[in-house]
Amino acid sequence: GFGSSLIHHLSKAIEVFNSSVAPVDVVSTETLLQSSPSQSELSNKLDDHLFTSIFSSALLPDKACLLSISAPHAASWLSVTPSEGLGLHLDPPMFQAAIKWWLGIDISEGSSCALCPDSTLDHYGHHAITCKRGGDVVSRHNKLRGAIAETCRRAHIGVRVEVGQNLTPDHSKSRPADIRLPSWNKGKPAALDVSVTSPLNPLILIETGVTAGAAARATELRKHNANNPKCVQLGWECIPMVVESYGAWGTEASALFSAVASRLAITSNKPKSVVLKDIYGRLNLLLVRANAAAILSRTHFSMAM
Repeated sequence: GFGSSLIHHLSKAIEVFNSSVAPVDVVSTETLLQSSPSQSELSNKLDDHLFTSIFSSALLPDKACLLSISAPHAASWLSVTPSEGLGLHLDPPMFQAAIKWWLGIDISEGSSCALCPDSTLDHYGHHAITCKRGGDVVSRHNKLRGAIAETCRRAHIGVRVEVGQNLTPDHSKSRPADIRLPSWNKGKPAALDVSVTSPLNPLILIETGVTAGAAARATELRKHNANNPKCVQLGWECIPMVVESYGAWGTEASALFSAVASRLAITSNKPKSVVLKDIYGRLNLLLVRANAAAILSRTHFSMAM
């Protein structure tokens, strides 16, 4: 009858499910009836097992990429509502370049960099998005700096951009702040230093292929070593605003975004989770746009479409 047919199909579904998850996540008819897990919970178990399977057999650079793109909020750019008027869009060539780069599909065609012919473009796009020639690295930095500053302004936080030169007794030319918040933690000024780093940096690949966020953390430490002495002299708090090229933000930037989102949630009358999703989505879309532009300017990909 209908009941026996239903039980038969349920048993087959459970069999297929159990063959696709880790042993600790297998289920039975009895456990399903008792705990009633949601579809998303069961899907997450499938996704986790698939990720573990792919990750365990991947090369070290692929592991670094997988850890970075699977970080919290890294993929937030994919859910941003496109708006050309707000600059929240990707034109077709840029979108295709971004998606292929994100998925690890080789678009270099084994060619040399159009801006530095002595360098060969790599499979992962690492050279294209870190190449210092052509101004793409500076442009990406400035766009992220501007977007972070504007986000702070929206939260009614005072902002000054690019400050810190000639303020110490030795008149140092170094600038510890891309963005200065005159009154931040307990009224103390904060110096935000924006930086994009790549988890495919050969110098730290052993760490980034094993530990999620290792590239961002290494850059945070480097920024503290460089900026702390001057920030201490000025009475500022040093906050490195570091993001990996795939959109994984460092812990210090994430903490600041959380605090800013709390203020914006009050002024906008929106849940903090919604505000935080919007912050990461906008910033990471800018990041991906800049990365795609750097790739297109160095390859023949755009001419081949």
